[in-house]
Amino acid sequence: MYPKEVSQVLKSKKISVGDRILFKDYEGILMPRPEAGDANNIIIKLDSGYNVGIKFTKGDKIEKLEHAVSKVGSAPAGKLSFDKSKPPISLIATGGTISSRVDYKTGGVFMLMEPDEILRTTPELRDFVNIKSIRSPFRIASEDMTPAQWQELAKEAAKELNSDARGVIITHGTDTLHYTSAALSFMLHNLNKPVAVVGAQRSPDRGSFDGAMNLVCAAHYCLSDIAEVSIVMHGTTNDDYCLINRGTKVRKMHTSRRDAFRPINALPIGKIGTDGKLDVIDGNYHARNENNVIADTKFEEKVAQVAVYPGADPTILDFYVKKGFRGIVMLTTALGHVPWATIDPKKSWKTAIKNAIKSGVVLVSASQTLYGSTHPHVYRTLIEMEQAGVIFAKDMLPEVAYIKLGWVLGHTKDAKKAKEMMLTNYAGEISERIVDETFLY
Repeated sequence: MYPKEVSQVLKSKKISVGDRILFKDYEGILMPRPEAGDANNIIIKLDSGYNVGIKFTKGDKIEKLEHAVSKVGSAPAGKLSFDKSKPPISLIATGGTISSRVDYKTGGVFMLMEPDEILRTTPELRDFVNIKSIRSPFRIASEDMTPAQWQELAKEAAKELNSDARGVIITHGTDTLHYTSAALSFMLHNLNKPVAVVGAQRSPDRGSFDGAMNLVCAAHYCLSDIAEVSIVMHGTTNDDYCLINRGTKVRKMHTSRRDAFRPINALPIGKIGTDGKLDVIDGNYHARNENNVIADTKFEEKVAQVAVYPGADPTILDFYVKKGFRGIVMLTTALGHVPWATIDPKKSWKTAIKNAIKSGVVLVSASQTLYGSTHPHVYRTLIEMEQAGVIFAKDMLPEVAYIKLGWVLGHTKDAKKAKEMMLTNYAGEISERIVDETFLY
């Protein structure tokens, strides 16, 4: 609510929230005032989609241009209908910025949209697909995800993939989007159709909303011949095209840019535009087939990621051993190093690593540099680490190694078998060859 002086002026002009107004040369929709910030700022949504706060001082004039035509911040009214003669695809909605809008109580973004509302932000989907099924097993922010949600998503996706749907879109928050895409890559066996994991960096009530284009590109991807779990999001900061990035070779590399998701140690599978034009970049993908998809969701939750850094206390490994953890991914430096031959013996990880492995814990070395590969045969300390039983994850991203280790330990308690499985390339997570073009693509 606006303060008394502002409210009196608005009342005298019969202006309500949602009316179109002109104030100090700014024209747009009068918005509710957030509880935070200057109480005397009048909030206007400009035609660009952005909001602006303009200081109100005594004597300022506000002109009413039009009455409100719909509730502020709401999606277009009415359920979006689809043509059943068009190719069917399925949507699984989980939450995140793509299904959010500004909460004018606080001024922050709040995730509250119904799945139908997500589709209403992108009515052009009706032109070329039929959203035959909309599922929403839960609605949470991606940072609130746990392995239980990955398992549930895999089961929901398998049901849809084994139906007449041409493909599946999963809407999701971006913060841990790449964790989920990796989990689905391992859990969906015999994948037969495209699975597009999609998010947005900007909410639907912003002029720079990227979710609509991402959804359109994802829907076109679902009609393609590519049977991979992929993240389909903006390829540039402009609305040029989306990148199709394999779910195990992609990472969020920027907090807010619309092209935040980049391939790591791999080329994108391809580029796809809103017109459906697909340019294949890496033709080494699994093609659409007649398989029956199996949701293999076994996952050991007693798996951790531990950062390695100068001066890091090795007793952190002892802590996880005592807590009964079965696997630890160490985010190691460069080729896979940990503090090993330190001047102060108490800072060496050698004893803690050997004790953890002796206790039955599976230890994996994944490089925090992201680009390039770990290699146990270059330096003496790395050779000793491998001899102690540490598994070097090659070029797997640390997050992917964590997901894979949880999935592997969900299937075996045998350390030798776990190593064999960790070094088996199940979902394109290990690059046979890293080419120069993949660096900072």
